[in-house]
This record gives sequence, C-alpha cells and structure tokens, in this order.
Amino acid sequence: MRVIFLGTNGWYDTATGNTICVLVKTEDAFIIFDAGNGFHKLDAYITPDRPVYLLLSHMHLDHVEGLHALNKFSFPKGLTIITQSGSATALKRLINRPYTVPLNKLPYAIKVIELSAGSMGLPFRLAWRRLLHASPCVGYRVSYKGKTVSYCTDTGYCREAVQLAKNADLLIAECSYKSGQYNEKWPHLNPEEAARVAKESGAGRLALTHFDANIYRTLKQRKEAEACARKLFPNTFAAQDGTIATL
Repeated sequence: MRVIFLGTNGWYDTATGNTICVLVKTEDAFIIFDAGNGFHKLDAYITPDRPVYLLLSHMHLDHVEGLHALNKFSFPKGLTIITQSGSATALKRLINRPYTVPLNKLPYAIKVIELSAGSMGLPFRLAWRRLLHASPCVGYRVSYKGKTVSYCTDTGYCREAVQLAKNADLLIAECSYKSGQYNEKWPHLNPEEAARVAKESGAGRLALTHFDANIYRTLKQRKEAEACARKLFPNTFAAQDGTIATL
C-alpha cells in the first residue's frame, strides 16, 4: 500500500493545502478517503487499469466539494462511491444540476452505495464505525494483503475510533484543534487526543491531517502539533499535501 495525502486542510483551502482527500494505492484498486479539493489532483497518481473506490465520511462540504471536478477524470474501470446510510440521496442532489455535472451524465460508470452489514463485493476488507461529531460521520478501516489503514476524521475522542485503529499499520486521524483545545458542541481531536487513540489502539504509525484552516495557519504550527503528539505517541507525523507513506 502507498498512502498519498492529496489534501490536508479542514474547512477551506489556504496556502498550507487543499481540503481533505487521501489516496490509498493497492495492486487491485485505488481507494480514496473523502473528496475535498485535494481530489482534483487524483489523476496525477492513478492509472486506468484499476477500479476507483471513494469512501465518504460525511457530507460536510470540505469533504465533498472536490466532487465538482469529477468531469475532469476518466475512470475506465468505474467509480464506486460508498457513503453512510441515508446519504446517497443528498449526494445525488448535490452532484447534479444546477450545481455541477450530474452523476448520470459523466462519461464513465458510477455506482453509489450506502454502507450495509452485508458484503459489498470489494477487493479489500472494509469496516466502519459511527464517530463522535456534530453531524453523522463514519470512520473507516481498510485492510489489504496483511496491511491496514484506519481513517478517523471529524471526531472527538471516542471508543469507536480506538476500535477502528486497533493494531492498524497506519492511523490517519484528524487534528483540527491545537494542544489543549476542545469544544464538546463541535467535537474534533487535538494532538494529544489523536495520540491517545493511536496509543490505546496499538497502531503502528499516526498521521495527523484535517488541520482546521482557521486555527493552523502555517506549516510550522503543524510541526508543533506533531511534537505535542510525539510526547505520547512517538511514531507520529503531520501530513502535508503531497506527503506519501508506504506500508
């Protein structure tokens, strides 16, 4: 597996990066976590020989706004968008006139499916949990050929995040807040809480991402968050747009 961070901001784009999007490359498929504005870079990293799977955590705009660029791409093996129960209708309403090119007018096959308890016939193992956020949001766990990546964005500290990250090779966790910050009405992680999830879960590495653009205004501030997290979980790095991790 190769994990490529295409967008690492939360909320909006700045000079530090685009809104959140993470690509996971495997031998059998391209797997994408969320579709913020980093999504438009996808064609620089994928090839036409494999199907593409997009796993959406929730419908906040910084996680789906990159879908406006869908008509830029060609996916000969098709695109499958996986979203939480009840979100497919909202997604089809958003990716439609008058906002953008409708899903059914794009020049390749697209399938939208909601998460279910049954098998979805995927070329990788997938698990998910509802996370702690102001709006319904899910985190994911993807396993392929003995390697596991967990993706927990837009969440406060919760048992479900620890479960998703259990013994994962890489935990990708949001870091919207700075050290010591928390708002129970708008749950997100700070560096120490992300590190706590990684430590309690036994994850191998921790990648911090989804830095709130209004709080983290410089890359230096991300490095400060990395240093805070490393005090509890040394194998931590703060992701930037273009960061690559190999498993």
